[in-house]
Order: sequence, then C-alpha cells, then structure tokens
Amino acid sequence: EVQLVESGGGSVQAGGSLRLSCTASGFSFATSVNYWYRQGPGDKCDFVSRVSNGGNTYYADSVKGRFTTSQDNAKNTVYLQMNNLKPEDTAVYYCVASILWTPRQTQCGVRTYDFPYWGQGTRVTVSS
Repeated sequence: EVQLVESGGGSVQAGGSLRLSCTASGFSFATSVNYWYRQGPGDKCDFVSRVSNGGNTYYADSVKGRFTTSQDNAKNTVYLQMNNLKPEDTAVYYCVASILWTPRQTQCGVRTYDFPYWGQGTRVTVSS
C-alpha cells in the first residue's frame, strides 16, 4: 500500500519559517515528479512547487525566493522549506507524486491518473 505522510505544519507569525516533510512508503519518490500544492481559505487548490529526481525545481511566483523544495531519495522524503511566511500562505499543504512535468490545475487530495498519490495534508497558519 502506498502512503505519503506529511509533517511539520503549525502556526507561526509572519516572517517565520516552517519545514514540511513528506515521507513515502510503498513507493519511491525517485520515480516520480514531486509537487507541493496548497488549499487556502477559498478552497482553491494551488500549485506551490515541483522537484524531480535530478534536483530540478520550479516554483509558483507567489513563493519564489521564499520557499525551497528538495528531496532525499535515501530517506524517500520530499521537503518544503518555507521562509518569510506571510498570512496569505495560510493553507493546508499537500505533497503529491505525479507523472506530470508541467504543473496542472487539480483538486487537492483527490486521486487522479496524473496525481495518483497524495499526502494527508498538513495545516499551516500564519498570523500577522
């Protein structure tokens, strides 16, 4: 059974930092393109970042320069380091393994052919 387990969410003040982790079992992140998406108060599921096995990364404009994603294949874990957090970063954050290279609009937490494996989501709250 494939499981992606996230950790690291919490509440911080604006300007603070958090690091999210997503560890997989029954599946290897080395074989997929790995994303972070988030679902904020408006329930829209937004692309945050992408990392691939070669270390290639890509970010949404809203987080570029503040967030860093990486993966450790030995630990089968994907990370999202979030610095200089803003209140608008408040959301439930999901890691997801995909076959897609290009980010695509999707529904957070809903398994599809393109996004087959999702974490359970971890809440991040940033207060002003």
